[in-house]
Amino acid sequence: MLVDGEGRQLTQREEPRLALLDVRRRDDGSLVLSGPDDPAPCHVPVPVGESVVVELFRNKVEVVPAADTASAWCTSYLRRPVRLVHLGAPASARPVDPAYARPGDTVSLADGYPLLLTSLSSLDALNSLIAADGLSAEGPVPMGRFRPNLVVSGSAPWAEDGWGRVRIGEVLFRVTKPCGRCVVTTVDQATAVRGKEPLRTLARHRRRDGKAMFGMNLVPESAGSVRVGDRVTVVGAGGAGAVA
Repeated sequence: MLVDGEGRQLTQREEPRLALLDVRRRDDGSLVLSGPDDPAPCHVPVPVGESVVVELFRNKVEVVPAADTASAWCTSYLRRPVRLVHLGAPASARPVDPAYARPGDTVSLADGYPLLLTSLSSLDALNSLIAADGLSAEGPVPMGRFRPNLVVSGSAPWAEDGWGRVRIGEVLFRVTKPCGRCVVTTVDQATAVRGKEPLRTLARHRRRDGKAMFGMNLVPESAGSVRVGDRVTVVGAGGAGAVA
């Protein structure tokens, strides 16, 4: 995660050019950063040293700073003082919103939930709405705008609204609620240019509690591995997903 000079999280909300950074994880746990304007990638070793406290969505979180060279590289890229930090011990993870969580549910440095599930059919339906509203100049919107962890196929559009639990491969997940979307979805991940879609159309057709919804927030209920091509089985219905 990047933090600004005041120690607060920095995302594409404030810096759309973060979309253009390429981050690759090596087998030894280190990272390699590269950007469109800098031909020299930056190697980020596994961090060592004492933890520091930063602010993440008004929560205090313990993190371990990356090497100074990594923060300097990111500072040069964004042209503002920033620090690259890593999550510290598992105990430093934040609790999930208690309105939807159970005791022990935690999230690391993601916005609010460990996982986001989306469906290809729902994306197709959204793009049809964008076109039908005469707003196709910015469409079709690719799935990458929503930055999901899990993308499923074969379900009906918006079917995920009614899911309570799903099993993917060997892992059971609880579907907590629809995901309220923010301005990051309007950032073209290939150019870092901000537009109006899909947020404009979602606000018209997929609105709940004053938020535009796309995708479902998930919390794992068991440990295991999930692989591309795994079968997705709905094992329980849920009432948290109704969206007008």
